[in-house]
Amino acid sequence: MIHAQPANTRGIAVLAAALAITWAPASASASASAESRSAFLTAPADPRAVTVRGQGNGVADDTAALQRAIDAAASAKGGEGIVFLPAGRYRISRTVFIWPGVRLFGIGKTRPVITLGAATPGFQTGVANMLFFTGSRADSRAAPPKVPVPPPTSVPFDATIGDANSGTFYSAMSNVDFEIGDGNPAATAVRFHLAQHAYLSHIDFHIGSGLAGIYQVGNVGQDLRFFGGRYGILAEKTSPAWQYTLLDSTFDGQRDAAIREHEAGLTLVNTSIRNVPVGIEIDRGYGDWLWGRDVRFENVSKAAIVISNEDNAYTQIGFENATASGVPVFARFRDSGKTLAGSGAKYRVKAFSYGLMLPGLGAPGVYETRVDAAPIAVMPKRVEPAIRSLPPVAQWFDVRSAGAKGDNASDDTMAIQTAIDTHRVVYFPSGFYRVSNTLRLRPDSVLIGLHPDLTQIVLADDTPAFRGIGRAKGLVESAKGGDAIVSGIGLFTGGVNPRATALLWKAGAKSLVDDVRFHGGHGSNGPDGVRIDPYNANHTADADPRKRWDGQYASLSVTDGGGGTFSNLWTPNTFAAAGLHVSNTSTPGHVYEMSAEHHMRAEIVLDGVKNWEFLAPQTEEEAGESRNAVSIEVRNSSNILFANYHGYRVTRSLQPAPSAVRLYNSDDIRFRNVHVNAESGLPFCDAEGCSTDLRASKFPYENAVQDMTTGLEVREREFAVLDVKRGATPVATVGGPVVRKLQDGFYSIAGAAVDAKGKLYFVEHDTHRIYGWSADEGLSVAGDAPVDPVNLAVDRSGGLMVLSSDGAAGTVYSLKPGDPDSLAVIAPTPVATHRSASVAVPGNYWVNGEFKDQIDPATYQFTTLGKMFARDMAVPKAREYVSPDGSLVMPAYRTVQQGPPNHLGWRFSDALDTSGFVKARPGTRVFVSNGSEAKTYSGLLGAGGSVTGLKPFANRGGESVAVGPDGRVYLANGQVFVHAADGRETGRIDVPERPLQLIFGGADGRTLFILTHHALYAVEP
Repeated sequence: MIHAQPANTRGIAVLAAALAITWAPASASASASAESRSAFLTAPADPRAVTVRGQGNGVADDTAALQRAIDAAASAKGGEGIVFLPAGRYRISRTVFIWPGVRLFGIGKTRPVITLGAATPGFQTGVANMLFFTGSRADSRAAPPKVPVPPPTSVPFDATIGDANSGTFYSAMSNVDFEIGDGNPAATAVRFHLAQHAYLSHIDFHIGSGLAGIYQVGNVGQDLRFFGGRYGILAEKTSPAWQYTLLDSTFDGQRDAAIREHEAGLTLVNTSIRNVPVGIEIDRGYGDWLWGRDVRFENVSKAAIVISNEDNAYTQIGFENATASGVPVFARFRDSGKTLAGSGAKYRVKAFSYGLMLPGLGAPGVYETRVDAAPIAVMPKRVEPAIRSLPPVAQWFDVRSAGAKGDNASDDTMAIQTAIDTHRVVYFPSGFYRVSNTLRLRPDSVLIGLHPDLTQIVLADDTPAFRGIGRAKGLVESAKGGDAIVSGIGLFTGGVNPRATALLWKAGAKSLVDDVRFHGGHGSNGPDGVRIDPYNANHTADADPRKRWDGQYASLSVTDGGGGTFSNLWTPNTFAAAGLHVSNTSTPGHVYEMSAEHHMRAEIVLDGVKNWEFLAPQTEEEAGESRNAVSIEVRNSSNILFANYHGYRVTRSLQPAPSAVRLYNSDDIRFRNVHVNAESGLPFCDAEGCSTDLRASKFPYENAVQDMTTGLEVREREFAVLDVKRGATPVATVGGPVVRKLQDGFYSIAGAAVDAKGKLYFVEHDTHRIYGWSADEGLSVAGDAPVDPVNLAVDRSGGLMVLSSDGAAGTVYSLKPGDPDSLAVIAPTPVATHRSASVAVPGNYWVNGEFKDQIDPATYQFTTLGKMFARDMAVPKAREYVSPDGSLVMPAYRTVQQGPPNHLGWRFSDALDTSGFVKARPGTRVFVSNGSEAKTYSGLLGAGGSVTGLKPFANRGGESVAVGPDGRVYLANGQVFVHAADGRETGRIDVPERPLQLIFGGADGRTLFILTHHALYAVEP
């Protein structure tokens, strides 16, 4: 992010901010009168920058001038650009669209202000955005967008413009203020629903009569101040479904709540909320992974936080070192009505946690509230900003003045090194600066760019100084123990440089690495502006065989006492061994909103590290390169905090993975708010229209944590608190029936069904095989044709109905076990009445509409997950597949195709995604689970696979649910949890591996078969 201000005013600004917080008056108007400080007194020179040519007098309509400049910046090669907005007041009358990869910077002695005049037409109802960050290019508006925007939130609404999304990178705005005039109750300043390397910084929002300063959030906000309005921020889940981090920000005088949100992964650092009825309100029916450090609440009349969706795995709330004054209630629990009172007129909350608490490794959790709070005599001063300010532009030395070309052809090594040696602050305008050796920083060096995709320092492939075997050699290397800064620059080490690490960091605790992109892999544009494709034709390697995945050192290597602050980093270079490798240091490190992705072995590695915290780290594993990767590996380390951690595997993952986090010989590792998942929103359009749905993978990490020293693991994938300490007493396992291993050595099995005699059939994904198992025969092969079987059901005559992933919408065929010549494709037909037939429906679902705006524009209420699940389940399917003997019906579920229309494309549907079917007659009740809610329901099975009258059954839901012959209900969710018919949990069956599908069979129907990825188990409960 960009955060520059005059050097001689920085200390004064910090002091003034501290005094303003400590002695802030109760009235919002008094606080709002504090003037903003411009971060860019003058415009940096940049050949790609476009300057807005508007009137800037607050009277003329400057909408067209703003849009022309943004369009011009986006018309350059690659569609990305930089826009400078000079100081002034720019009145707009309709929505201004900021295209992907465009960054807008205010310039001048005062910040420019974008204003909305009183009662501007179109901003009175619904949600109406002044500025809208999009996922569409300026020149791609001929067809419906890939990501639609319901409800309409632009003025006037343009249906050809798509919302910013999980593939929208680099968009940003800094040093621009907003004012909303009277009579605009639907107005919001910015819609900001995007992904990596996106940020808003140094912005004051004077919201006035408006709805919110920001509607929808993504990635990072820093130094934002919100005055007035109904809300400061109003948001749902971010577009890529991971965290939003807000740093060094202030809310003052909102009418309803400073922040209203759900599932935004809200991470707050050094943020102040004052003069409001509610600090943070989580929407009814939803939770959030919310973590706050150094958060101040002042004059909050109703509650600092309103917590909803109690006793749900997705509700994980934590604070560390929060302070409060005039806050009689710290937490209010919406569902139960419980309140947690404050600890006096002024108090400090050293620690607060609510959610699923794990007593230790190897044990499931319980829902608890934990608080450590005590009164204080006076409120402390506000802490120093989390993100240091950059030097003023007047001190920036343009690297081109030293002879650097940035043309991707000239060797700029000597010119850049000369600039670094002779100037503290070195500025890189847009360009690709090719170097041939390490750039070595001074202890106080500051390297600055404005756009980490347009401004890159690059190594050519097979650069001589980086060849062969040897110690890691930095593209850029910091001095040991200094306070250097690198900001706004991309670093690329090429694909054939085995000794390369992009940034070798040995700087000290006050150093800063911010808004830096480690190129390679996804999301990089080349010098020609064309997005680089990181794959060969079948996604098994780079298209150039010389470029070896996992063939370099980690992109960011922190070692030899290095530390500091690392914020808004994206490191997805598959050529590197890891995104971040920290070793041999006890210097404190603070990591905010790091996205480490697409490596082959590990995303983040710590070895011999103490005193580090990771707030909102996000990792992602791709189907091609990251099949065997772990998210985080910690070795020989202690005093480490991971908070609001999301460990994610893509929906299209193809193989199992044992654990997100692996610990080796480490102590005092603290986890707060852990979300290990494998679902994603898939934008698509088909004959039924355009939508963005959410699909779950069959291959998330099996465990959240594995301690390789003790052999213990954590199977809960969602939890609020876990402390790993050496020497802790292991949590005892629960006694119960002993499971028997029937067969192992599988790649991944699922999709099981039993016939009338209790014989089990199941699918092995990797080999296309359909196996059978019975006590008399043991393991047998029922089919091994290469026709992509996924899930099975058995008809009354003993024939198999096989759901295959082959074909654009999937395929269903019949097969007599052991008779390959009997294979026959079943065509879908319109749904009809079958008096004696059973219906096979998925046993587990993933229904979560977060990637559609669920807000009601009239009431500003959101549709809850439970209502969405009930609504979707109640819809009958129009077509169905009928078994040859007419005894079994399989509804045809809508299928989403991602990728080309051949075997390389991935296909998803409720039926393909489920671990297995449940079979019942229409008119009877069935049990199903919604993994998105982590709940199990019962409902009435109807025509077309509809399930109506859903009733919550258990506050736990996962991969499978089965009903025993005694009426007890068995849930697979890390272990097998046993529930009585009324929903009470009555026992647990521990399984050596994570259970995925449960199904009763055997000769007497009393054997519970348990399928894991690699083995088949059985138990007689």
